[in-house]
Amino acid sequence: MAVPARDQVARVVHPESDASEVDVSRVVPAAEQELRSRPAENPATEAPAPSADAGSETSKPKSALRRKILIGVAAVAALAVIYFGIHYMVVGRYLVTTDDAYVRANNTTMGAKIAGHVSRIAVGDNTRVGAGNVVFEIDDGDYRLAVESAQAKVATQEATIARIGRQVAAQDSVVVQAKAQLASAEANTKRAQADFGRQEELSSKGFASKATFDVSQAGRDQAVASVQGAQATLEAAQAQVDVIKAQKAEAEGQLQELRAALAKAVRDLSFTTVRAPVDGIFSNRIVNVGDYVQPGQRLANVVPLDDVYIDANYKETQLNRLKPGQHVQITVDGVSGRTIRGIVDSLAPASGSVFTLLPPDNATGNFTKVVQRVPVRIRVPFSVARENLLRPGMSVITTVNTKPEPDGVDPIVAR
Repeated sequence: MAVPARDQVARVVHPESDASEVDVSRVVPAAEQELRSRPAENPATEAPAPSADAGSETSKPKSALRRKILIGVAAVAALAVIYFGIHYMVVGRYLVTTDDAYVRANNTTMGAKIAGHVSRIAVGDNTRVGAGNVVFEIDDGDYRLAVESAQAKVATQEATIARIGRQVAAQDSVVVQAKAQLASAEANTKRAQADFGRQEELSSKGFASKATFDVSQAGRDQAVASVQGAQATLEAAQAQVDVIKAQKAEAEGQLQELRAALAKAVRDLSFTTVRAPVDGIFSNRIVNVGDYVQPGQRLANVVPLDDVYIDANYKETQLNRLKPGQHVQITVDGVSGRTIRGIVDSLAPASGSVFTLLPPDNATGNFTKVVQRVPVRIRVPFSVARENLLRPGMSVITTVNTKPEPDGVDPIVAR
């Protein structure tokens, strides 16, 4: 019987196994079969099989620990809330804080009062100077010559006044002489008048000649004329005295003008030395030796660090609680870890926008309400200011304690 070709191919690919062949991998040793069939003699040494209840028993301690942690956190949070609540009721609600605050100082600008070249700079930059210390020197050659010229003019005018004074004395002598001449003329007039009276009487009786009478009459007339001339001379001499005295007064007025010019020249000479007007730190110098300066030109600044203060710009909604004399805690960014105590000195009469070059006009255009800020002046203790830790321009944080002080207690003296 013929076998199909398909079956032949299958037999070639998968030959039939011999029944005598045994799978070695599946043969179990006899010793191992004996151990499998023998019951467990020591069950304690064998590991117990895990059960479903073991997982639940392990999670119970974790849940208890979690509850304890949550209870602790809740207790701490409750204590924090109580603490901050009490702190707010006792302290916090009275505090008004702003970080829009800066250190200020009344900086003094040093300027030149005369024109000239800078000949010397006496101090270094950023050094301390005292009021009256020499800082700049300007070339004083021309100003010394001006002083000497003014002094010479004053001396000349004083000599002129002295000369005029002597002229007045001399003219007084002339007046005295004119008075004497007048008295002599008046005496001659009396004698001539008496002689004329006698000659007139004799001539009327026919005892005197006509020629003698005429001579007596002429003598009388000459004497009268001499009196008039002496009187005119006296008046002229007296008038000349007044003229000379007027000249002297005019010369004295000119002397005052020359003395004023001399004082101005001396004052200009003193301006060649520029001195520090206040105690402070010399800084911001903008001129060097040899520079030509003009009157009014800025030379440098002097910053009085011992007299600094703070301008805190509080919102207008905070002003109703602020008043002078309240205590202030000042925190300076540049001095970490230190709190400075100050006192509210005064409140500005208007907001900062009012004092700007171009104040806003809300009556035109669209309007958007913006909370304005008003500067509040805070005074710093002198003992702190003299440490020179606060520099103008530094930003600070100010906290004003608006809690009312007890009656009869001065807030400035209390602390």
